Amino acid sequence: MLLPIITYPDKQLKVRSRDVVDFDPTLHTFLDDMFETMLASNGIGLAAIQVANPIRVLILCIPDEEGNQPKENLLEIINPVIHEPQGSVMYQEGCLSVPGFYEDVERYEKLTLHYKNRHGESCSLEADELLAIAIQHEIDHLDGKLFIEKLTYNRRKKFEKEYKKALKEKK
Repeated sequence: MLLPIITYPDKQLKVRSRDVVDFDPTLHTFLDDMFETMLASNGIGLAAIQVANPIRVLILCIPDEEGNQPKENLLEIINPVIHEPQGSVMYQEGCLSVPGFYEDVERYEKLTLHYKNRHGESCSLEADELLAIAIQHEIDHLDGKLFIEKLTYNRRKKFEKEYKKALKEKK
């Protein structure tokens, strides 16, 4: 089932998500719906809060060389914690909750991630490049933050102006 994605400036996006404690069929169905929604929206990641569910769940599916996102490449990340972040990299990010806007954001270049899978089993992974960036972007959502909050003051003001203009043009 496709879930509606909430968009900026919706206040729900500022909510800090709570840890998942029940790894039950309801969670599994929700994860499946998130994957369907992400693919239908041409995204590579989606946090539960973006579909109005304030739980610490995110999914990522980095496209392969052909641009495909097969389900076997899907990462379902629950209650994530970043360890050993290293380096720094600038990357142009976009967001399904801030449609049509892309900005350069500074992130850690590499990290280790500890998390639970859909069955509540402990997992960890080493991430770099786009995967590391996407993990940080989605965890920010779980903490009630958007990528535009990482912009410099002047770039943020420019964004606000462009966003208001784009909203007026839609009406």
